[in-house]
Amino acid sequence: MKGGSAGHIRGGGDPAAYARSMTYEHLFTTANALALLCWLPLILAPRSRLSTRLTATPLLPLGFALVYVVLVGVMLAVPGTGGMDSLASLREGFSRDAVLLLAWVHYLSFDMFVGFWELRDSRHLDLSPWLVAPCLVLTLMLGPSGLLAYCLLRRILRGSVAFTLPPPAGA
Repeated sequence: MKGGSAGHIRGGGDPAAYARSMTYEHLFTTANALALLCWLPLILAPRSRLSTRLTATPLLPLGFALVYVVLVGVMLAVPGTGGMDSLASLREGFSRDAVLLLAWVHYLSFDMFVGFWELRDSRHLDLSPWLVAPCLVLTLMLGPSGLLAYCLLRRILRGSVAFTLPPPAGA
């Protein structure tokens, strides 16, 4: 009896645990789809009106931050083990779906915020979208690697990574 037997239900046969895991799975899938819909215009059409509107405010990353805060409440309400005092304790905590989803939404929110900054900053500095696009892809997929790549690009093309650069010549 594959699929329907209690032994195949996530959560050790507990239907409530299975329902919670399906909710977490659904939230994971939805969050990923929404994040991708936000990232695609930034990467494929960085100078479009849509990209400009998306990055005009931090509302989209803040939406993910709100989901994160709600998940913190859920995580605290669901008893579990784990902690941050050792790698083993962290691993134990991440074995819980609520904590794993919480961490993933954390990544989505922060990476998107960084991507928004990169795109807005690159427009301000008049950097080629073709050169910035790989940095955005890296930020989407590997967070800090994309930020590092963008800052290196910025340093090479504009001579600084300082946040308070004057506008480019002729602007």
